[in-house]
Amino acid sequence: MGKKRKTAKQYGLSPKPFAFCIEYVIDLNAKQAAIRAGYSQRTAAEQASRMLTKVNVQECVQDLITTRNDKAELTADMVLDEIRKCAFSNMLDYTTVQDDGYAYIDMTDVTRDQMAAVSECTVEEYPEGRGDDMRMVKKLKIKLVDKKGSLDQLMKHLGMYIDRSEVTHKTPQQVTFKPPEKK
Repeated sequence: MGKKRKTAKQYGLSPKPFAFCIEYVIDLNAKQAAIRAGYSQRTAAEQASRMLTKVNVQECVQDLITTRNDKAELTADMVLDEIRKCAFSNMLDYTTVQDDGYAYIDMTDVTRDQMAAVSECTVEEYPEGRGDDMRMVKKLKIKLVDKKGSLDQLMKHLGMYIDRSEVTHKTPQQVTFKPPEKK
């Protein structure tokens, strides 16, 4: 049997902030979590913002997320692996190029890992030709996931670029601009 969840009292929280933590972990939408926990819609955003600055609320939220991840047997490595599969997908993994240069989709040797990058697979069946020459043709279309989005996620994870909306200083910094010196 798994570990028993801590109570509100063990985190030093009253029932309403504890309910906020539980609701927040559902979708990470602080304002909506506050509303679902019983705070008024008018003050929900401010209440949520204030609560998320409290150490005991942060600890509770982190513990709830960890518990959820443990139950789902989900790890950061698994998520990164899935993003990697999408980021490095290649259309040549799904096609066969003939001697005449024409390519067709060939799913016979596609692996489970390669299928992780397929977001859509459509089969169209239609008649081609007339009379005795008519035959049914199947056309297979595949669409891969957003490769750029997956690469962006990996680059952010690896610290290869900084999101410009990211705040890097916690204390205000005074910046003084001086004009270039005249020569």
